[in-house]
Amino acid sequence: MLARAGALPAAFYHGDAALRRDRDTVFMRSWQLVADASRLADIGDHVVTEIAGVPLVLVRGEDGRVRALHNVCRHRAGPLATCDGRGARRLRCRYHGWTYALDGRLLAASGMEEAEGFDTSAIALPEAQVATWQGLVFAALGNVPPLADVLDGIDARIGTDALAGYVRHGRVAYDIACDWKVYVDNYLEGYHVPHVHPQLNRMLDYRSYRTECARWHSLQWSPLESAGDIYGNGEALYYWIWPNTMLNILPGRLQTNRVLPLGDGRCRVEFDFFHAPDTDPARIARDAEFSDVVQQEDIAICEQVQRGLESGSYHAGRLSPARESGVHHFHECLRDAYRSAMPRPAPDERACIEPESTA
Repeated sequence: MLARAGALPAAFYHGDAALRRDRDTVFMRSWQLVADASRLADIGDHVVTEIAGVPLVLVRGEDGRVRALHNVCRHRAGPLATCDGRGARRLRCRYHGWTYALDGRLLAASGMEEAEGFDTSAIALPEAQVATWQGLVFAALGNVPPLADVLDGIDARIGTDALAGYVRHGRVAYDIACDWKVYVDNYLEGYHVPHVHPQLNRMLDYRSYRTECARWHSLQWSPLESAGDIYGNGEALYYWIWPNTMLNILPGRLQTNRVLPLGDGRCRVEFDFFHAPDTDPARIARDAEFSDVVQQEDIAICEQVQRGLESGSYHAGRLSPARESGVHHFHECLRDAYRSAMPRPAPDERACIEPESTA
């Protein structure tokens, strides 16, 4: 219940146990934004990424299908691709030269001619799930709901294919000394905006700032004020998609964020910038410059919060029902994920922990 809600305890934000828990229960079981479709436009185009420590190479095959292949050779775990690229005809291991088709089938393994029972046709690279939405490519390793269910309702708000025609203008990444959840918490509330982001606060109507929560995503939105030379008039829409993807949608502009855990108390945030065709280059430059100002402010406060969480002083505080419903929603999704991974007691054990019937 939001009116009585409290934040996650500090122990969930640091330490090896928290890292393993998030890897196994969150990142192994969720859709991850891994590329935009323009980077996989033609046969052989490929993008290197990873999910929960599993290296992947996304590649468009000769059949036109985009696959997310494990970027791990079936011989002795060498890499098949070490960087993004265009027009590859094959995937060749950088370690011993085993060669795979673009659909993951092993084609050749030199030096294996005398290996008894070795069957090239029986070997293929494992695949992750892939789905595309509004020109963005998502991948998932484990058992996940359909991507359409995760994103349900967003098309109705922004329009079908409203973002698909936008042009990518590059990526900026920040390495931050905070747990990935600290950054997501910060993103999910406008409570801090008047105190941390003075310039952004002048652009947003804080009194009209609202948060709407769905099953697997949430939306923060506000009318824009005094944002003419960068964003123009309209609305600022800030979508969070479980667990670590953000879509910042403003008039004529999309910015995607992906928050990646790097280790204990560290994360990386990747920002890709997209703009409507024929957008003034000067406006694009102002957008990038202002975005960096906001990110530097967020980095400073998130790193300070991380130090507070690790200090031993903090005990889980209460959440503001009016301003932190998005944070509460995220924490409830995390709690569900953590509970789902807990071992279920056997029937005889259950009898020991459940109360006796009073009937």
